[in-house]
Amino acid sequence: MNIPFLDHWRKRHEPDPSPLAAAFDRDPEGVGELLAECELLRARVERAGVTLDDSPRSLEELDQLPPRWRDDAEELPWFGNDAGLYLGTVIVRNVPGARWQVWPNGGPVVVLESGREVPVVEYGVEWAMSGAPELSQVYAEAAEE
Repeated sequence: MNIPFLDHWRKRHEPDPSPLAAAFDRDPEGVGELLAECELLRARVERAGVTLDDSPRSLEELDQLPPRWRDDAEELPWFGNDAGLYLGTVIVRNVPGARWQVWPNGGPVVVLESGREVPVVEYGVEWAMSGAPELSQVYAEAAEE
């Protein structure tokens, strides 16, 4: 059934896409590079002697670090966000067929070749706050699909 006034109502009430989602539509590779920066995470773990080289091994090294980032409640969610983006970067760069997807609400996820979505940012924040799930385990599960 076509009800014209509903189309106008929906257009007024649908949220605008986030700037990240709009940029992703124009330049997915560029946004992927932006997501891979993870400056806060890279700076903090470099002090601990861990080099983030976008390899699965680096995720294992992250899992072994003492969670000193938990001492700063203000920085903790940002650190976790970066950990999730780094996890996503490792998956995209090492698992065949994996790719970034940024939904209109702005949330980046990794989509595997099977179609399964991996909410990497959520996993990264959970890992930063509690240590679970281990980043290397999430990677291993994604690589098995």
